[in-house]
Amino acid sequence: MADIRFDGKVAIVTGAGGGLGRQHALELARRGAKVVVNDLGGAVDGSGGSSEAAAKVVAEIKAAGGEALANGSSVTDDAGVAHMVKQAMDAWGRVDILVANAGVLRDKSFAKMEISDFEFVLNVHLMGTVKPVKALWEIMRQQSYGRIVVTTSSTGLYGNFGQTNYGAAKLALVGFMNSLKLEGQKNNIHVNAISPVAYTRMTEGLMPAEMGDRLKPEYVTPGVVFLCSDEAPTGAILTAGGGAFALARLYETEGVYLGERGLSVEEVRDNWAGIGDAADQQAYFNGGEQTQKFFRKMTQSA
Repeated sequence: MADIRFDGKVAIVTGAGGGLGRQHALELARRGAKVVVNDLGGAVDGSGGSSEAAAKVVAEIKAAGGEALANGSSVTDDAGVAHMVKQAMDAWGRVDILVANAGVLRDKSFAKMEISDFEFVLNVHLMGTVKPVKALWEIMRQQSYGRIVVTTSSTGLYGNFGQTNYGAAKLALVGFMNSLKLEGQKNNIHVNAISPVAYTRMTEGLMPAEMGDRLKPEYVTPGVVFLCSDEAPTGAILTAGGGAFALARLYETEGVYLGERGLSVEEVRDNWAGIGDAADQQAYFNGGEQTQKFFRKMTQSA
């Protein structure tokens, strides 16, 4: 099969001044894409800012013969996001790919966490993805082409102590993706999620240093770049780390029908094993499939 290429395509990668985002930007450029390298250049907790990190990645891309622009906007700033998209459109006339990678951490147990820290993390991860997508959505619709990759996390999918803010934001992005994939289908816009495990500045305090060589960001990037390609699926949650790849799915059991008349709390308790029986469980593609199951069970009972 032919190599995956992005000649003639334009990509925006947020949070691309280092770590995962840098690798995604470099690989997309190496395969022919023109890239807007976005990075606020702040600390892990979102404080501060500098355009130096993004400029360095742009220099790397240009030194390798590629085309790139640096952008230092915050992904939570409406004007900054608009400017980022305008840069791409003014330079190249289209945007085909968005990799929404920018993020921050403000970890604390929920008992010690300030609401301001919860709101800040939610704003950067969730709205910092929603705003670039919104700014690009009509462009991609008019092109009848778009590839969007949002960044979720095992914390959002499964939980992690001290990260209620981060987990809430990351699972919210899965919900965002699940509806957006349906709205984008008729215009050839595919929306997927990456759940990475990598040794970066955001995770170095959570992992032993010796894992750095085994969990390099570049071991995640091949999965992300595939999700940016013409051949990408839509609605997938790809987990990746250390050269391993898997799909995360939300399954629903077949469940049991307990009837509508005289339904009681005790019946739910007494049928809990059947409600949770994994036999015939399914991963639905849209919410209507769950409703159809309930109607089917009601009809079968009647």
